Amino acid sequence: MLFNSFEFLIFFPLLCLLYFVLPHKYRWMLLLLASCYFYMVYKPIYILIIFFTIIIDYFAGILIENAEGPRRKLYLLASLIANIGVLAVFKYYGFFHFNIDKILQALYMPDPIPLMKMLLPVGLSFHTFQAMSYTIEVYRGNQKAERHFGIYALYVMFFPQMVAGPIERPQNMLHQFYEEHFFDYGRISAGLKRMLWGFFKKVVIADRLAWHVDMVYNDTSNHYGWSIPMATFFFAFQIYGDFSGYSDIALGAAQVMGFKLMKNFDRPYFARSFSEFWRRWHISLSSWFRDYLYIPLGGNRVSIPRKYLNLLIVFVISGFWHGANWTFVIWGAVHGIYLIVEQITSGMSLRLLAFFNKMKMLPFYHLLQQIKVFALVCFAWLFFRAGSIDHISMLFSHSTQHLNDLNSTAGFNSFMKYMQLHNYEWLILLFCIGFLLLVEALERKGDFITQLDNRPKWQRWVFYSTVLWLLFLFGEYHKQTFIYFAF
Repeated sequence: MLFNSFEFLIFFPLLCLLYFVLPHKYRWMLLLLASCYFYMVYKPIYILIIFFTIIIDYFAGILIENAEGPRRKLYLLASLIANIGVLAVFKYYGFFHFNIDKILQALYMPDPIPLMKMLLPVGLSFHTFQAMSYTIEVYRGNQKAERHFGIYALYVMFFPQMVAGPIERPQNMLHQFYEEHFFDYGRISAGLKRMLWGFFKKVVIADRLAWHVDMVYNDTSNHYGWSIPMATFFFAFQIYGDFSGYSDIALGAAQVMGFKLMKNFDRPYFARSFSEFWRRWHISLSSWFRDYLYIPLGGNRVSIPRKYLNLLIVFVISGFWHGANWTFVIWGAVHGIYLIVEQITSGMSLRLLAFFNKMKMLPFYHLLQQIKVFALVCFAWLFFRAGSIDHISMLFSHSTQHLNDLNSTAGFNSFMKYMQLHNYEWLILLFCIGFLLLVEALERKGDFITQLDNRPKWQRWVFYSTVLWLLFLFGEYHKQTFIYFAF
């Protein structure tokens, strides 16, 4: 079920009503049934895959906790193989088959492995990583094995975050399903406001930008020059509005019922460095790779060359996690290179910081850093959005043609024709992006929803009215799916 669907507008209020009416001891059953229904709206048969991993990891957790010595590691390994195996079959089988087939063709050898076409279950990577975090934390002794099968199943399937995160840890979530949550007007109001802000990001910004981005990226052969960089700039805000919008709706929906999910985004486009960007973007995934891959590889406790290699490995795997395509691998590698170069040049950056501070121009330096990081992140998004290696080559080739045309009236008119944006559409897009950035700039002082509650009543209602009018006037209501559902 999509958050931005008419079905959800019926499903969620009805669920909340039943949730607060039912006695506490039955609420877990209601949430589990609701989560199953929420997921089965997409494709019912795929819930069997989730049940398979739930059963494996439920018993693996108990076995790990009760075992001693090498057997504990053996049970953990069995759980990880089961989870990664499911992900490999449904998400990466086609990718590996295609590449092996190309190698065999080059060697003039027949391909003995048949190609099986399988649809990727929605949000499979998120379910897998959340399930893996449970068995790993039990193995490390940070989490007791969950004996209540229904509660564990709910931990994996909790509907607000089951499809696209945030990827939760068992220490944060499992105990919350045992706690009784009462009807609290302030908490519910705050949750609904967060959901409203998430809907604005999704249907006004992401879905409105999607049409212009798709028009260029899906028909690159007919677009040249500035239309491609501009479409990439729009994609940066499309994917941010789409994914952070989903996270806000998920956090808000959980908050209405009394649950607290981890924050997944924290104004990433205001980052002054790439390490800061990854502390602010998709925080649950970044911290997952840090805790379960980067640190076990040695993290910062190894030699400098090995540390750089660890960074590159983590980001290449992170890119591969996003999709079974070389474009995602390149995107991850590009960000890994960004971080390595940033660390190599850290001394020079400190000297520049001291110089601008001495010249009383520190805010200007920070602005330059933000622009640099954002521009290079946008460059990396080109690889993320491209459909193939050949598409990347075409994008670079076409984007370098007629760039100077923008200096002339004819060139500007040609550019507008490429983008097919009328003047009012430009104003709408720029206003909505500017409104988003303004609100996020204010969040440097803390959570904006909390700040808003402390504002005078007239200021609160001006903000609510503005968001509602933007949703009503400029929202795209064609039930466009969320980008990260594909991962």
